[in-house]
Amino acid sequence: MKGLDHPITLHIPKRIEIGTGAAARLGAWAKDFERVLVIAQPVTAGMVPRLGLNGDVAVFEGIAPEPKDTDLNGALDAARYHKPDLVVGLGGGSVMDIAKLVAVLWDSDQTLEDVVGPNKVARKCTALAQVATTAGTGSEGGIRALVTNSETNMKMAVESPFMSADIAILDPELTMTVPSAVTAATGVDALAHCVEAFTNINAHPLVDDYARMGMRLAGKFLHRAVSDGADAEARSGMLLASFYGGLCLGPVNTAAGHAIAYPLGTRANLAHGISNALIFPHVLAFNAPAVPEKTEEVLTALGLPASHDPDSVLQSAHRFCADLGIDMRMSSHGVTANDLRPWAEEAHAIRRLMDNNPRDMSVNDVEAIYRAAF
Repeated sequence: MKGLDHPITLHIPKRIEIGTGAAARLGAWAKDFERVLVIAQPVTAGMVPRLGLNGDVAVFEGIAPEPKDTDLNGALDAARYHKPDLVVGLGGGSVMDIAKLVAVLWDSDQTLEDVVGPNKVARKCTALAQVATTAGTGSEGGIRALVTNSETNMKMAVESPFMSADIAILDPELTMTVPSAVTAATGVDALAHCVEAFTNINAHPLVDDYARMGMRLAGKFLHRAVSDGADAEARSGMLLASFYGGLCLGPVNTAAGHAIAYPLGTRANLAHGISNALIFPHVLAFNAPAVPEKTEEVLTALGLPASHDPDSVLQSAHRFCADLGIDMRMSSHGVTANDLRPWAEEAHAIRRLMDNNPRDMSVNDVEAIYRAAF
């Protein structure tokens, strides 16, 4: 772990509205914007009236759960037609990532290909509001956006402080209707963000404390939110856990867990949360020998027996996920044994994440994780 002598930069939204009913306060904040484009999905488009927006409001809802560049192109076309002075992301991470990219590209000479990577965005074209409707990615608090290349099926990552939200809304009421299966998967994604940042070679004391808060909240509230979607305290707790996980991503980022999960989304079309849940226990166990104290702290935060023995860690973390109702077998989600080796090679090549891992992984190690999860 790096100490305070190691400089990091933390970007957070300019304004954050948190609490029950916070969504309705967006309208007052946005009263001076005349043309608004809301990026949504069919499941969240019906929430637009709850935002209290005025003026000329258009809604684009053509965003897939694992968005591709073609989804982005459709949203950019909608923006160029509507010419908004405010873009609102209303949804989970997929929607909010597309909203970020629309806010910096719709009136720019730059293309998506021009801005892939860190700090390549030239400017923000319009103001950006992010309204989270799931407790998973924490995208509302971050400056990264991921979109899949429709030709290569590879994730493209864009990172820029220009994609920081001008306002982020965390209203637990918007998450109350999320189905239990989605609550479970997105919750493990939020947890994985915290854990991967916490055990990362770039871990930092400031980010560690965000991660600790997120892990403890997930340990306390995730099972409750899954078993009773109307549990307001649990929904609030998980929304905060997700937000803390999003803050972890900026200065530290994830590691091998997300790299190994990516092919499950881009190749098998699994939702991002499910992909991460299937991999999470295995990577935590693999890394345990390299970060024994932190592994024990992760398990304690989740209410599990403290251990850094890989077999015990795997058993406990696997049970934590399975008890959420997640089928933890990759084979049950359309993955075949023939997929595993090429996917292992693909995941191993995602060096921007793999190089953050506290323990080096070979292609064979990645394949072994896939086979153990199969």
